[in-house]
Parts: sequence; structure tokens; C-alpha cells
Amino acid sequence: MAIQTIITGTGRCIPGRVVPNSAFLGHPFHGPDHQPIDKPNEEILAQFEAITGIQERRYASDDLLTSDLAAAAAQDALESSGTDRESLDGIIVAHNFGDVRPGSHRSDFVPSLAARVKAKLGIRNPGAVAFDLIFGCPGWLQGVIQADSMIRAGAARRVLVLGADILSRVSDPHDRDSLIYADGAGAVILEGREGAAGEGILAHSARSDAFEHSRMLVMGPSYLDGAFPEALFLKMEGRKLYRYALNHVAGAVKDCLDKAGVDLRQVAKVLIHQANLKMDEAILEALCRLEGLGTVPPGIMPMTISWLGNSSVATIPTLLDLVLKGDLEGQAIRPGDTVVFASVGAGMNINAVTYRFPRA
Repeated sequence: MAIQTIITGTGRCIPGRVVPNSAFLGHPFHGPDHQPIDKPNEEILAQFEAITGIQERRYASDDLLTSDLAAAAAQDALESSGTDRESLDGIIVAHNFGDVRPGSHRSDFVPSLAARVKAKLGIRNPGAVAFDLIFGCPGWLQGVIQADSMIRAGAARRVLVLGADILSRVSDPHDRDSLIYADGAGAVILEGREGAAGEGILAHSARSDAFEHSRMLVMGPSYLDGAFPEALFLKMEGRKLYRYALNHVAGAVKDCLDKAGVDLRQVAKVLIHQANLKMDEAILEALCRLEGLGTVPPGIMPMTISWLGNSSVATIPTLLDLVLKGDLEGQAIRPGDTVVFASVGAGMNINAVTYRFPRA
């Protein structure tokens, strides 16, 4: 009998430090040419909010590391679902920078974050194989795809997949593009289930366009000369990335829906990575055109970007947990609902998953 991969638990860790756009009024912003931007900060911030939809974001406190956020999200998923942690066969942690200590600007990957999370959770089972996954912002969703493959192959029965990043510690305070970045962690527990045909993960799709587009997101020096002489910060070519996403994400999502034999009209929610409100809206409109829909179905794309910003690999699992637990006003997922997950980010990488929630 075929095995289907089902979500049996979710969790999140949203840091408590709220950072509004007004917190950046005193920052001297420079461009990629390292020259000052000839606009008042009030205008820069107003334009930023109008394009991205971000009004505030969450930053981790100085006593926390990325592995701490991941462990907290995992604990939430385990407790809220009543899952025995020792029953896990796999722990996958998607991230991009490891543990970055405050003020250090250095990534710490050894041991892996998955190993650190496993230790923090007190899991002794040696069969719970722990490893990291680096795939840009789509990393958590790629972890879900990897876990699904493990489960279907019989290599695992229950896998914890985490997405966690502290982007505030790799953000250049003098680069206006860095205003999108935030911190957080999200988790899901995936389990193989027999006799669940037509439920769980129905299909997935992924692509990597590294040959032409690998340099759209890179690490580089601060735009303010001499500010941080030995530090490297996350840099992106925002306009090129925007165009790339508009040209390719909708097609990847349609490919995933087609593989699942699902029409967008049957989809209750599109849970998409959130880095830019206008970009996500344009992607959804493009998907609707590909699917022959004249208008975007109301309420199909829940958003958290206005208050959580872009927490990279944490955005989708955090959003999923908020909706499933009834903590996002006006949004709900019901038994039997079909959802599609989609993400785009450094690499450049795109992926999508079509998922149907069990009916009982």
C-alpha cells in the first residue's frame, strides 16, 4: 500500500523584539556605489513600505542564537501535537548562516544546527539522523521535499523539518534593502501514513538557475566604507530578483499543480515565501493567468510580511502554524483543504509543494 506524507504537527518561534520602520530614521543609507542616497530617510522608508508592505519586523534578543529559535519552534510542534520526540527518524534544519553571535558577523556551522537542536531537545535516539540544508529562502520547503522522499523510500517514518534564521545579524544597517530582513523559526512534523491516498503531499516541483543567476544574492562589505572593515553582509540585486521571480515562480507552481492533477480553483490557500508584498501579489496574478482565472480568489494568500518581515526559511512554516492554530485573523485551513506552498531565493532556487489536508 502506498505511503503518503502527512503533516502531524506545527510550531513556531517569533522573537519578541519588535522593530518598526521608524527605528531606521537615523541610519545613514548608502547605495551599491557606496555613495549616500540623496533622499531624506522619511522618503526612503515610505517608499520601502509602499513596495514591500513591511511596517515592522522581529529581531532576536542578544541571548538567543538561530539554533535556540529552531529548538523553541520544534518544542512547540512536539508539544502541541503530542509527538514523542524519541520517535523521530530525522531532523532537518534549513538555515543560511548557522549560529551568528551578536556583533561577530561570523557564521558558525560546526556542529550542524540540526545536531545542536537535537541536543537542545534532549533527544537520545541515535536513529534520529540530524542534518542541515542550505537552499536559500526555499530551504524549509526543500527540507519538506527531502523528508517526503525519505518517508516514501522507507528510510524514515517521522521527520521534523525546521526553518530558522537570524538575518538581523547579517544585515547591513546602511543598506536600505536590508530593511526587509527579520528573524524567526518554524517547524513541521511529517509522518508516513498508509491508506491516505489523495491526502498529504500530492506533488512537488523545484528548480535551480545557478548558471545565470547565482550572484543575485551574495555576501559583501557594508555600503558605508570603513563601518565594518572585516564583516560581510547579505546583499541582493533587488530589481533583478524581482524580475526573475515574476518570470519563473508562477510557472513552477503551475507545474506542481499539474503534477498533482489539481486546478487552482480547487486550492484553498497559497502559502508563499514573503519578501515583498507587491512581488507576491504579482506572482499570484501571474499564476491566475496561467490557470485561466480572471481574478484572484479573495483571501487565498494570507500575509504576515507587514509585521514579521522576511525571515527567510522561517516565513512559510511560521505562516502555516499561525493559520492552523487560528492565530491569523480571517484565515483558516479546514479538513480536506488543498494548499500550495511556494518559495524563491538565493541560488537562484524555486520550489513548490501541493498538499491536501486529511479529511478526518
